[in-house]
Amino acid sequence: MKLCVISFTENGKQLSVHILEKLEQVEKENPIKNGIEVGIEAGIEAGIEIALFTKHRAQKSENSVHSIPFVESSLGEWADVQMREKNALLFIGACGIAVRAIAPHLADKLHDSPVLVMDEKGRYVIPILSGHMGGANELAVCLAEKLGAEPVITTATDLNEKFAVDLFARKNGLAIINREGIAKVSAKVLAGEKISLCMECAEDVVRNVCLPPEVYIVPYPPDQPVDILIPSEEEKTKETTYDAALLLKLKKYVIGLGCKRGKTAEEIERLATERLDRLGISKAQLLALASISQKRDEQGIIEWCRRTGISFLTYTAEELQTVEGDFQKSDFVKQTVGVDNVCERAALKACGSGGQLISHKYAKDGITIAIAAIKCYSQFNGGIR
Repeated sequence: MKLCVISFTENGKQLSVHILEKLEQVEKENPIKNGIEVGIEAGIEAGIEIALFTKHRAQKSENSVHSIPFVESSLGEWADVQMREKNALLFIGACGIAVRAIAPHLADKLHDSPVLVMDEKGRYVIPILSGHMGGANELAVCLAEKLGAEPVITTATDLNEKFAVDLFARKNGLAIINREGIAKVSAKVLAGEKISLCMECAEDVVRNVCLPPEVYIVPYPPDQPVDILIPSEEEKTKETTYDAALLLKLKKYVIGLGCKRGKTAEEIERLATERLDRLGISKAQLLALASISQKRDEQGIIEWCRRTGISFLTYTAEELQTVEGDFQKSDFVKQTVGVDNVCERAALKACGSGGQLISHKYAKDGITIAIAAIKCYSQFNGGIR
């Protein structure tokens, strides 16, 4: 996810440059392979872009070493592009400008991009969309810390320092199946009521998380209505018999992918959807896509991962060759990239110890795909977003 900043005045432009320079300094002090990282939790890994809206074209600053592109399209079209790419948006200006720009492109709270507003004096950072699931609240705190600003957080659970179930889900690799359940759980939390949490494997799901006193765990499977349910993957047929306000599922699947150069995000989407549907797996349950290091700059893969909201992991041929298993080997692939199988090996490499292939190599239209399931999060070789 990139941080895309847009400004409208000379003061706003100067602040944009200041933000860019600050974050570039962060990158120099804490280099990572994918670019600027404002904070692990915020998930900004793919750098920062700044732009100036043409309607408010300002004079070029003589002392600026940065070339700032002008947005020639409408502001709404710019916002649409960034939101489809699942980037974070930061408007330097009035909240009303941001609201009007993003309004036609909103989907729902589980899929909207994080959107923030900052005044052109750099005093306040305000997350206005996707505070929890998109990480806008955490991004606001990170930016404020780096820029000496004050984050303005308005979500009720944060203000009252209460349990936020959607944030709990994101941090623990859980997919929200029925988003209407978020409001039901949050309403009980804010009313001071206790929240029941029922899951098959508590130690696997709640990784290094100290549950607040308002949340208590009940035995699995539930024999009475519960607030939050994380069902066993082996009991899919029984899910409808459980009475739960909010249903969560483990994000436990990794796609391994190999492809010819130039494959588009749309082509990858078609094949991935085909294979996932065949297995009855939702895209919301994906943790990552994994491939060989030669594909690290493959734009179709990068774009698809951004749209899907998952990590893109790559490994060298030497790393993939060390993965043990019974794979569909190809002499041509080995001569080309140095390893006899990319998709199956990459999927298992990302899963770590105990990972299991649930869909072996499948080839179609110049793309090979395999799907694996992790055994536990502590072994997963990638970040959860």
